[in-house]
Amino acid sequence: MAELRNCPACNAIFNYNGLRDVCLQCHQAEEDLFQQVYQFLRRRENRAATVERIVEVTGAEEKQLYKWVRKRRLQPAQFPGLGYPCDQCGTLITQAKLCRTCTDSIKSDLKLEESNRLFQEASKSNQQKTYLSSRKYT
Repeated sequence: MAELRNCPACNAIFNYNGLRDVCLQCHQAEEDLFQQVYQFLRRRENRAATVERIVEVTGAEEKQLYKWVRKRRLQPAQFPGLGYPCDQCGTLITQAKLCRTCTDSIKSDLKLEESNRLFQEASKSNQQKTYLSSRKYT
């Protein structure tokens, strides 16, 4: 079911149906810009262009380029200079949401937390089983 939203680019009201996140006019402008960027990248000498170079030549915004790479409209396999920033540290990546360094860091933190939790549970269960006698042995 469609819902009314304001276009984030021009603030016009449009029916959001889950396919486009902007109004029809802004979508058409984005498509024209995408074609311009794609034509630029298809030239052999521009295939390895960086995001900064593409922005400089075509006038597209970095945010828009990252969106196209994330949605796989521009393939990093075909254009090795492209990528999008890691959600945590900002390093350019070509897949997932986090780079390998951030992923490994989170995994090690989770392992440490799990081992701490297991240690606390083990020490708590050992304390409950302790029996102290008040008798003195001679």
